[in-house]
This record gives sequence, C-alpha cells and structure tokens, in this order.
Amino acid sequence: MRAEDVQRAAVLGAGTMGHGIAQVLAMAAIETRLYDVDARAASAGLEKIRANLDKGVQKGKVAPELREGSLARLSTTSELARAVEGVELVIEAVPEQLPLKEKLFGDLSRQLGANVLLATNTSSLSVTQIARAALHPARVVGMHFFNPVHLMKLVEVVRGETSSPEAVATAIGIARRLGKDPIEVRDAPGFASSRLGVAIGLEAMRMLEEGVASAADIDKAMVLGYGFPMGPLELTDLVGLDVRLAIAEYLARELGERFAPPRVLREKVARGELGKKAGLGFHDWTNGRMER
Repeated sequence: MRAEDVQRAAVLGAGTMGHGIAQVLAMAAIETRLYDVDARAASAGLEKIRANLDKGVQKGKVAPELREGSLARLSTTSELARAVEGVELVIEAVPEQLPLKEKLFGDLSRQLGANVLLATNTSSLSVTQIARAALHPARVVGMHFFNPVHLMKLVEVVRGETSSPEAVATAIGIARRLGKDPIEVRDAPGFASSRLGVAIGLEAMRMLEEGVASAADIDKAMVLGYGFPMGPLELTDLVGLDVRLAIAEYLARELGERFAPPRVLREKVARGELGKKAGLGFHDWTNGRMER
C-alpha cells in the first residue's frame, strides 16, 4: 500500500498526542476516527482539535475552508471495532504501558487485514516487542510524533526487527503527506530523540538538585546558549513528569545507570507535581501558562 492510497485512518487514544495526530490526519484529507475507551475523553479530544483549528484561523495560519473540511472528516467513538472498520491505517497513542499496547495490537491484528498499516506512537518502548503481539508483525512500525503535533515537524519512523521495507516506506510517506519531516531509526531503547532528550533533561534535574542554578536559569542557558526552542525543564513540564519518569526508568533498565531518574523527579511525581497538566512541575503553571 502506498501512502497516497490511505483514505481512512483510526487514532487510538484521545489524549495529548492522540487528538493532535487525529488533527493532522484530518487536515491531510484523511477521514479520521478518534477512539478512546472513555467516550468523554474522545469528545474532549475533538473539542481540543476544534480549538486548535479556531486559533489557526484567527492567526491566519489555517484557511476557514480547511478548518471546516478537517472537522467534517473527524468523528469519535468509544467502540474499537467501529473505529477501525474499513481503515487503511491505525495509529496507536495509548499510555506508555507495554502490556496495554501488546494486548491492543493483538486485538487489532485479529480484526484487520494484513495490508492495514499498524503504527505505534510510543516514545521509547520496543516496537519489535509490540509487533510480536500482532498476527502480521511485518506491517507494524513506530511513528513517534512530537507535542504539539500540529506544530512540530519531526516524526521518528521506527523500523522494528520484523517491520517490512514496504511498511516503513509507507509510514515515511504518510509522515510527509502530513507535512512532517520524518527520520528513519532502528528500534533501539529511546530511539534517537527520546534518548538524547531524556539525557539532557535528567542532567538538568541533577544540576537543579546540586544547586548549580535555578530551573529558570538552567532553561535559559539552553535557550540562549544553544538555541533550544525551550529549556529541558520546561519541556519536561509539557511532556509530563510522570511520563518522563516512566521513560527514564525504562531506559535505565535497558541502557544502564546513566538514565537513573534523579531524586527530585521521583519526589515531584510522588507529590503530584506533574507539570503543566497539574499546574506545577519544575515551573509554576497555575494559570495555564508558565510563570516567569
């Protein structure tokens, strides 16, 4: 199957990444069903897409007709069978829990033909291991998007040990069709982006623990000194401290102690200071934006 032949897609999981992926699919003229086991979460995801498109129209970056067409191509459901009926592409964006993803891909492969491309948006888990749960592992690839999906250009296309060259080529083509700039990486812990990004973020946390500088000044050093669009601690707040902790624990198991989560990260997660979504992380997000 070629990327240009994809007309219908399902996105599984309506959270931060899921609704963003659904938005860019719909904007690329692909009929898209946004699935979540919680119907309210699916509806909330659609409302966030609507708000993103409205903001784009207001800023002159999205044509009104593109907004209307994108929304017309979107639907939500809490029924998995309905979500994937007749699709050529499924992108999974459920929580980073390997057993959950394995079960989902096993269920999907029994419901869908061998020609349907199955992609996981995992940021660090083994695509090869997820693919082993599927009846046709050759059609399973990684498509790691970045937050916010409608603005970030990068997509990591992850080649698992069993991914066919055709599946990888189709995933790369789909990423380009969505207006993204994909890279191809071999299935390895943390891939390219998470491994590098987490390493920088963890070192920033250790510097904070040691009193080298404040969170604001550590972030400023990387923005002004190295041209980062945002500092590593601000980025951690946006990703979610709980998400970063889970990734760091996985990388520590796979790659060694250099990825061991710092004490400050564990303590903040234990206190519920999870970043922007909780109103507090390494920075104060009480009013929905970072206090400077």
